[in-house]
Amino acid sequence: MKTKYLLIIIVSILLMACENSDHGDLNEFINNAGNGLRGQVDPLPEVKLFEFFTYEAFDIPSPFVPRKNEQVQQSNDGIKPDLTRRKEFLENFPLESLEMVGSLEQDEVVYGVVKTPEGSLLRVSVGNYLGQDYGRINQISESQIKLRELVQDGINEWTERISTLMLND
Repeated sequence: MKTKYLLIIIVSILLMACENSDHGDLNEFINNAGNGLRGQVDPLPEVKLFEFFTYEAFDIPSPFVPRKNEQVQQSNDGIKPDLTRRKEFLENFPLESLEMVGSLEQDEVVYGVVKTPEGSLLRVSVGNYLGQDYGRINQISESQIKLRELVQDGINEWTERISTLMLND
């Protein structure tokens, strides 16, 4: 039993001797880490003071209330779609979903070939209607179909818009 205590005492003495290790190189690195640095922090930018003002535009018409523009009204008198006309098949699709895939010429009349989103191919000529905005074909060439659409603006007035359906390569 005495040998057991003696062995424990010897091992603890050896462990205490190992504890006193030299960390001199680490202490030297920590002390010299900041040497040679010559940077400086820029001062904070000056804070701009904003000038306050009072909103005094209460007498100006609200941008959220529709109002009529006299110039547009004068130029658009009489422009409106024929709502009693029977709609054609290609008026069921938005113009953006239709594709021109070619053109045909028969008896000196040029026809356009239009592909629907469903994959059907249809022949169109000048005077036919395309798209959901009452678009009527004005001109057909080998590379494009030009049409005039009638769209309703925010004040229930009809305006004319020229659109083009280009040949899809």
